[in-house]
Amino acid sequence: MELLSNIFQIAVFVYSIMILVCIGAQVILARYNLRSSKWKYTELDLTTLKNSPLAPGISIVAPAYNEQTTIISNVNSLLSLDYPKYEVVIVNDGSKDRTLELLIEEYELEETPFMYIERIKASPVKRIFKSKNPKYAKLTVVDKVNGGTKADASNAGVNACMYPYMLNTDVDCVLAKDALLKMIMPFLKSSVRVIGVGATLRMSNGCEMEDGKLVRVSPPKTFFPAFQEIEYLRSYLVGKMGWSVINGVPNISGGLGLFDKEVLINAGGYDPASFAEDMDMVTRMIVYMKDFNYDYRIVEIPDTCCWTEGPPNYSVMYKQRTRWARGLFQFFMIYRKYLWNYKYGRLGLVTMPYMFLFEFLAPIIETIGISLLIYMLFTGGISYINAIVVFATIYLFGLMVSSSAIVFDYVTQQHYRKLREYFRLLLITLIEPFTYHLLIVYFSIRGYISFLAKKNFEWGEMTRQGIDKKKQKPITQS
Repeated sequence: MELLSNIFQIAVFVYSIMILVCIGAQVILARYNLRSSKWKYTELDLTTLKNSPLAPGISIVAPAYNEQTTIISNVNSLLSLDYPKYEVVIVNDGSKDRTLELLIEEYELEETPFMYIERIKASPVKRIFKSKNPKYAKLTVVDKVNGGTKADASNAGVNACMYPYMLNTDVDCVLAKDALLKMIMPFLKSSVRVIGVGATLRMSNGCEMEDGKLVRVSPPKTFFPAFQEIEYLRSYLVGKMGWSVINGVPNISGGLGLFDKEVLINAGGYDPASFAEDMDMVTRMIVYMKDFNYDYRIVEIPDTCCWTEGPPNYSVMYKQRTRWARGLFQFFMIYRKYLWNYKYGRLGLVTMPYMFLFEFLAPIIETIGISLLIYMLFTGGISYINAIVVFATIYLFGLMVSSSAIVFDYVTQQHYRKLREYFRLLLITLIEPFTYHLLIVYFSIRGYISFLAKKNFEWGEMTRQGIDKKKQKPITQS
């Protein structure tokens, strides 16, 4: 028992120190990135680009599956962005509700001949619609057979794009009016070819939207979205901003990512079978660039350019997080040959090892560690003092990281009108380790088990509540 206790305490100590060092480095790098001028642009830059006839074209691709509740307000939002040259491609991925019908009615769509070239694999496209009304000339709707995953729908959207840059988003996302202006800037300002740009995502739960436009930004008031708001701030403003300094960004969110379409297609597009399509696609693009010895950059900007509706309850959260966990397991099974592979530089020697040790293995190690800790506390294998010291160290460090993310957001953007809204987030971080975090660990383990059990998964739908004060037309089922 004493030997087991010693091994356990040493293992916990070493693993904890490794996590603390890595995350501490991310905080330092993120702070450096926020203070540096490499990613920055001025209002004059944005205004000049907004009025320039030479602005590069951007295609927005947004897959939709059973989105009848919010589809109209969200498409209105996408059609009202400040950018001189862009299109919106909505991919109706075999919706079983009135998503397509509502689009046809609202935007006066009609089936049209379209040169659809399948440059990357996707399920069959049935019809393509354009509007009879010149007001909606930017809109294209692709109606296709359901492919089971968002990746498949995204591929169909890429095939229908006309412009050299492709922004992939979710149809429930609300983009900032200047999102395209800000996200295209790294492509234009970098001396090295930029192949992807990410930006900060936030929860739209608690915000107010009118006619497709955000009129009031507030932190979520319900349990899961409030914690996910903190999680997102931590992930984007600390994690990815830190990774961006060393050109090691592990993934660009499937909710918002701007890509060089040529590289994306040459890399093979999204894997239709993937449930981690964002990480999968970025890895494919990096591997393609490394195989041909091309220099590249993947950039993360701190600006909040997108608000997305988070899971409102336990059931929806469970489905989302088990799917993410399953996707992470799937990712390492497919791309394990790149792990510790020096030929792929940062990807093989830094990014993937970090993701494997501290993202993939973390729920497993934490579950085993908590179980052993409880057992040893009851059997006297470990002292309460040692257990409290280890827990307090990790707990306080976690609070520091979360607080840093909230402070970074306050200093750089100040989206919330009232200071007390930031204090509310800080208070929530105090209970996160005992509540939300434990649920995330549980969801991850269940996702791993479902992957090993080879259960059939499909791209499920999430219950949308919507935040638009100006409600779309009443929906009646046929």
